[in-house]
Amino acid sequence: MAGPVHYEVFIRKTAPAPWALLMATESRTHAIETAEDTLADNRAVAVRVTKETLDSETMEFSSVTVLTRGAPEVRKKRVIPDEEVGPRCSGVQDFYTPHARELIGRVLEDWLTRRGITAFELLHRPDLAEVLEASGVELQHAVQKVSVPESQAVGQPVHELIRHYQKLADTAIERLVAAGRAQKFPGLEGRSLADLAHRLAGTADRAFIMGGIVSGELTDLKGARARLDRLMDMADAAPMDGPPRAIVMVAIEQILCEMMAQRTSLADILGPSLDQGASLAAVVRMVAPTEIEALIAQDHRLRLLIPTIEGPARRLGMRLQGAEYPLLSAALARMVLRELRSPRRLRPTDPEGEIDILRALAVSLTATAGRLLTLEEVQEAFTERSKSLITADFVAAFVKPCSTVLCEAEHLMRLCENVTGAANKRSAARWLHACLSSLRFETEMRNVDTPPGQVLATLAGLQRAARKVDLSDTDESQICEALGKVGASVERAARLIDQMVRAPVPVPQKLQVLLRLAAGETGPQGPVTDRARAEALKLLRHPKVRAELGSTPAQLEPIRELMRTAGLAA
Repeated sequence: MAGPVHYEVFIRKTAPAPWALLMATESRTHAIETAEDTLADNRAVAVRVTKETLDSETMEFSSVTVLTRGAPEVRKKRVIPDEEVGPRCSGVQDFYTPHARELIGRVLEDWLTRRGITAFELLHRPDLAEVLEASGVELQHAVQKVSVPESQAVGQPVHELIRHYQKLADTAIERLVAAGRAQKFPGLEGRSLADLAHRLAGTADRAFIMGGIVSGELTDLKGARARLDRLMDMADAAPMDGPPRAIVMVAIEQILCEMMAQRTSLADILGPSLDQGASLAAVVRMVAPTEIEALIAQDHRLRLLIPTIEGPARRLGMRLQGAEYPLLSAALARMVLRELRSPRRLRPTDPEGEIDILRALAVSLTATAGRLLTLEEVQEAFTERSKSLITADFVAAFVKPCSTVLCEAEHLMRLCENVTGAANKRSAARWLHACLSSLRFETEMRNVDTPPGQVLATLAGLQRAARKVDLSDTDESQICEALGKVGASVERAARLIDQMVRAPVPVPQKLQVLLRLAAGETGPQGPVTDRARAEALKLLRHPKVRAELGSTPAQLEPIRELMRTAGLAA
């Protein structure tokens, strides 16, 4: 319940200053005049009048702003926690962390791509460091790309961060160039990689030096395929076990993770002729060759969909299967999921082929679930991908080759079968129901040159398919009802059941035809099956028919089985 009312006048003497109470009064006019006079006399840069109403039950005031004049409030900067204040990288060693290398790869992406190298190699090759330093502009732009967003995140002036990172970059380049001049990165000509690894084991800079040795061996190699082949040669030459082997394998794995993350590198390794879907299938086969070979042995159609991997990719696949590069395996699996979640088409010019490759990927990733990915992650990715299969553009392209509405219905039924997720299933079912309930579909079914009995059998097949694609009960009933109505129209126009009843054939044969139709084997469930069931009951009740069936016990057993199927017998 509203109680007493009064008005309060607040002022700000400067733009960044907080609001301060000037006066309180019960007169609205007096409060507004005071506020405007204060602003006019330059005694404040902004004024505000509020109406305060006391709630007599809770004894709390509710405030409503009546007037606001003057300079707008200065938005306060976001408060940065103490642990987040300052630059993210405080020393040269921070450049070598995975997060920092990923950031370097992003801000220098064009420069690295032009030279066909990775951020790891840039941080371990003196010649590349000198080239980057000489470029000037490239390094300066990279520092700015890092400093500007970080300034907003950590609450430090952008110019301070630019100077900080420029100094760190210069220090890192000097350190790397000095290590190169001191010949800390020996070549492998006339030397054994295993011997070098054993000598480095236990030293302070072992990771830095081994990174320089491995990166130096990739100098002058053009193309990701040749570079991968050289990395696999070094992996073969690595020590058999222990810390020395780990020193070599870690350096190789870090380069592989960055190299395989580049689209151009992946296309060069797997083959430039592969489309997006085939590339993803090849990646899955490379990461899990044993599981994919077992699937191909069970279903030979997968052999046509999943490309064969040869050369360096096959060598890498065998090592991935042996769990030698767990970080790379996880990165490739995540990359496949990321591409599945993206809107990019797997086969832009072949919608039907896109569904085929999507099924192959679903089977492949499900087979590897538990080792690389969880089953929930795989299902979520394919649910997200299914959203692109029910868009108007994709559906139009998918049914474009169809010359008949029946062909469109069969394609849409296949679409319902291959999408996942309840919402996606509903959307696909709407496309199918719109096709089956259209006047064009009914007209084509009635006027087609195919015999009416065959048309009814086709409609029954569509009904059975609709029950197998895991639609909701509502969507399934609507689709089956639409097919049943079309079947009734076809049967009514052809008077098919009347012809069956009047046909001059033996009664057992006539009953079998009617009962098969009543059971939904040769016609869609609905009015057609109801009418066939009624005609079959009429025949069964006729005394002459009973007598004839009793005289031929051999033909009675198949009829009883059909009666049970049609729901006419217990």
